[in-house]
Amino acid sequence: MTTSLSPLLDPEARHVLDLGREAAAPPFESGTPEEARRAYDRSFPELQGEREPVASLTERAIAGPGGPLTLRIYRGQGATATGAPALLYLHGGGWVIGNLDSHDEICRWLANMAACVVVSLGYRLAPEHKFPAAIEDCRAALSFMQDGAGDLGIDARRIAVAGDSAGGNLATVLCLLARGDKNPPTVQLLFYPNTDALQAADSYRRFAEGYGLTSATMAWFRDHYVSDARDIDDWRVSPLRAASLAGIAPAFVAIAGHDILADEGEAYAKRLLDDGVPVVLRRWPGQIHGFVSMGRHGPSARQAVGAAVAAWRGFDPAFANTQAD
Repeated sequence: MTTSLSPLLDPEARHVLDLGREAAAPPFESGTPEEARRAYDRSFPELQGEREPVASLTERAIAGPGGPLTLRIYRGQGATATGAPALLYLHGGGWVIGNLDSHDEICRWLANMAACVVVSLGYRLAPEHKFPAAIEDCRAALSFMQDGAGDLGIDARRIAVAGDSAGGNLATVLCLLARGDKNPPTVQLLFYPNTDALQAADSYRRFAEGYGLTSATMAWFRDHYVSDARDIDDWRVSPLRAASLAGIAPAFVAIAGHDILADEGEAYAKRLLDDGVPVVLRRWPGQIHGFVSMGRHGPSARQAVGAAVAAWRGFDPAFANTQAD
């Protein structure tokens, strides 16, 4: 039953919540990280949308700061053989769970809708690899794309970054870290990003339980990621706390209305605007956290990805003569 939940929930979100209650899986915080990963790996195939074909799909290993990193490279339908726009995708999962497979359909959609090359990164996970391991891996992947653009058939001047939830956090931090690069990211596409590890926003109270991602689970994720409370104030963990966001890439920010991260996503979009960064802010008022990974159960997931691609095209003049799906 979902009668105690908000009447403003989209039917597809309510259906996914019903499925979760029927499964009666224990919360991640009741077990170990490895148990959480196994549970997540069992659950995400029942939520994902269609894994549509792309023009090509390859995997390769690159050197990372903590050892080899695996990249999955998608060349979308219609992407040019050379000089294509590119996107580095950073998966969500609270820095603890998630992998290349859990966000495969999103990467396929992005590659085809934007006729681009998407590089998805399997970064190191916490708590085995605490902050800043994940962001160091993201930096390495971006550098690989910048330096190896010719080999990848991409334009080093047209690399965007994207991510959902904790991946959105990593994408925002990466844009801040890369401000001084020769070819910094040109756009950031953020789906319900985590931007403040203090976890004190009012949406943590409004949606603390019953809407998928709970406040208790989010605290469990964060506490596995950081080494101690001092890391919470570090802008590389909480980009909302950066002294300035000026000069970073224009942003698309997607907000789920019934999400504990809603308020900090809104706050980050406002900070960007206040610091002179162009923003396209889109809200899905009836949706819950993670809805972009729930394409099997309704159209909102693909609509959000399409909106992100449309924003990217609007920010990049080279897309002027093409149309998004």
